Amino acid sequence: MSASHKLLKDPTALAVAQAMLAGFDKHYRIFRDTSRSAKQCFEKRDWVTVQRATRERILFYDQRVLEAVTQLTREYRAAQLGDAIWQQAKLEYIGLLTHHKQPELAETFFNSVFCRIRHRSYFQNDYIFVRPAVSTEYIEGEVSAYRCYYPLAQGLRATLLTLLADFNLAQPFADLRRDLRAVLRAARRALPRLLRLEANHQVQVLSSLFYRNKGAYIVGRIINGSQQYPFAVPVLYDPSGQLYLDALLVEASHLNILFSANRAYFMVDMEVPSAYVEFLQALLPRKPKWELYTILGLQKHGKNLFYRDFLHHLLHSQDRFVIAPGIRGLVMLVFTLPSYPYVFKVIKDVIAPPKDTDRETVKAKYLLVKLHDRVGRMADTLEYSNAAFPADRFSEELLDELKRFAPQMLERDGESLIIKHLYIERRVTPLNLYLEKADDEACRHAIEEVGNAIKQMAAANIFPGDLLFKNFGVTRFGRVVFYDYDEIDYLTACNFRRIPAALHEEDELSAEPWYSVSPNDIFPEQFPPFLLTNARVEKYFRQYHSDLFDPQYWKALQEKIRAGEVTDVFPYPESLRFIRG
Repeated sequence: MSASHKLLKDPTALAVAQAMLAGFDKHYRIFRDTSRSAKQCFEKRDWVTVQRATRERILFYDQRVLEAVTQLTREYRAAQLGDAIWQQAKLEYIGLLTHHKQPELAETFFNSVFCRIRHRSYFQNDYIFVRPAVSTEYIEGEVSAYRCYYPLAQGLRATLLTLLADFNLAQPFADLRRDLRAVLRAARRALPRLLRLEANHQVQVLSSLFYRNKGAYIVGRIINGSQQYPFAVPVLYDPSGQLYLDALLVEASHLNILFSANRAYFMVDMEVPSAYVEFLQALLPRKPKWELYTILGLQKHGKNLFYRDFLHHLLHSQDRFVIAPGIRGLVMLVFTLPSYPYVFKVIKDVIAPPKDTDRETVKAKYLLVKLHDRVGRMADTLEYSNAAFPADRFSEELLDELKRFAPQMLERDGESLIIKHLYIERRVTPLNLYLEKADDEACRHAIEEVGNAIKQMAAANIFPGDLLFKNFGVTRFGRVVFYDYDEIDYLTACNFRRIPAALHEEDELSAEPWYSVSPNDIFPEQFPPFLLTNARVEKYFRQYHSDLFDPQYWKALQEKIRAGEVTDVFPYPESLRFIRG
């Protein structure tokens, strides 16, 4: 850079860049401290605290962004700074990230702060990081992201003992010899027979355990020649307060379900998060990077990466946005791009009866789900404001629907259609449509799954509200998830009742109930007409889940939750557990 050019630099730009990076560094320090505290909570079996910390951590980002916006506004009148200063501030910021351990997250933080200050016409690469500017390859932390072990040198059993000891857990194992035998038996079943060990044979394990709810997970891979075999091992507590290894997860479907964003985000101590994501993507090649960042609790950067992927897809496709298949809802207008596996949901301006809600209430319900443990049964959502879409990619029918039901959410800006607020979810097959085409075995499985979904949500203190099958979907792994949140509530806020006996015979023939009903009253005996839609569905539902029609089932769950009991909801099949029960 020439001396004359240096003279043109405004010192305000550097000060702004330094303030923004200080804001991010504060955010990540608090984020990492919270994630690190999960180890102490696990060792103390303090499940309530770890769940609270998981929820609170989600809100940290927006709090730090608001602090940065407030500081820049107060100290530099940020909204009045000229375009040249903002462009220079971005360049200064890039320079500050040269040796940073989380540059990609810091870039996203810069974007978030800038977008709160300036108009969306500035949301371009000259001012924000539409494309990443700093590489995350080969960033080294003070501690390596993963550890390597060599069974050829010390034997597999000794290797596993060393591996476990390196996590330095405070509590003892109940019977480690038993657990290691179970792991080795499961590994022999999972790995190819007659496996010839190559010179590079090793076990690589991420240095931090992955904490979620009542479990800690060892995540790694076995390397042998040109092959790699991913695995995860859950570490749990037995009733006596001692540790045990619960399963060995090696199949891609089981690992993908474990690392689903439809669950509470993991608590992981990461100095270099990009190294963890790179390692995980080698284990889970079908998982996009945005989803891996999200499941690690870095959901804001996940949103940023998702939008980059989305823009890339739009550039390389020609199909049009259309109304999503299925029964149209009273609250949401849902559309999709057939070539892209996601749906876009816009809250209608006016929500018609019988729904009694409004936009702010619906947004609060979606936030409840975001902050809650979704136990693999509630679809995670990405929430966006002022999202720009190419207007010419909308079908006429969809555009008419948007103008009719959500005109306040729309703004035209040149060739772009701006949607002021929307949610994005992974596309699933609506359960009602799935059952129409399902053979007998697929129907049996789906009905068993939907009942399990309702029960597991209930165990996590969530009542879906509207149990109609149109509000559930079947994922690509055959799991049933819930995705309509406008009537969702805490289970403990519901009053489950039996229908009182009629005093007079004519009462039962009346169109109105002969008993009083409060807004939070739930009558499980009324579920069958909505759930048992045909003889085949009724057969399987009563076989697996007839207890859902009994108010006492729900009351017993409420008592456990109110007593502080955290129910186990395992993110893998019961059949994989070494010690079942």
